[in-house]
Amino acid sequence: MVACKQWHDLPADMSTPFEGQYQSHKTLTPTTWNLIQMNERVDKEGKLHWDFSKIQCMHCGDPACADGCPEDAIERQDNGCVVIHQDKCVGCGYCAINCPFGVPKINKETNKSTKCDLCYDRIAEGMEPACSKTCTADAINFGTKEEMLALAQKRLDGLKPNHPDANIYNPEGVGGVHMLYVLPEKPEVYGFFKPDAKTPASIDVWKDVVKPVGQVAAAAAVVGVLGLAAIKGMSGGKKGGE
Repeated sequence: MVACKQWHDLPADMSTPFEGQYQSHKTLTPTTWNLIQMNERVDKEGKLHWDFSKIQCMHCGDPACADGCPEDAIERQDNGCVVIHQDKCVGCGYCAINCPFGVPKINKETNKSTKCDLCYDRIAEGMEPACSKTCTADAINFGTKEEMLALAQKRLDGLKPNHPDANIYNPEGVGGVHMLYVLPEKPEVYGFFKPDAKTPASIDVWKDVVKPVGQVAAAAAVVGVLGLAAIKGMSGGKKGGE
């Protein structure tokens, strides 16, 4: 989290102050794009468990945030990074509403949506994301999707003997993700990872029906305004010549 803040020049965040918990913030915020989440639970045998997981944007293969953005401010790049272009964002919040994981947050000071961008600018320069670069435990790795799936399977094979519910979290309902997880327990144990995560059905209606109609209507309105301006211009020219 610190490396992320340093690279993106994000300020210290006191919006969710420490209240005796074992994680720095309760949830993601406009200036905290990833954090280590802790979940305390007691299993069927009465044993206490502390489950830790890193949460941030999942960079979905079929990102609902991008499909639902009326300004086309969110781009899914060829390498899998899902990026919000701040110069296009109008802070409508549709991305936050449609995200299956509730990741995007609206910064009230800038009226812009923010989230992890997978350090796409570092990747473009041949570097790895700040979080994986700084992880000393080798818990965060970076590579191609194929390489990460192979590594995930290797780690899963090592977990299975003692953790029969271990799994690779890569939900098909959102087109797969580019932030793969190897979870020792079922996804629902961690709170953030939804076992049935999927792109909202309303997004298809918005993308295929409402948005195109709106764009046509907007174009017609512009043509109407331009046409009216042209008529007024012609009328004004005639009057001026009298």
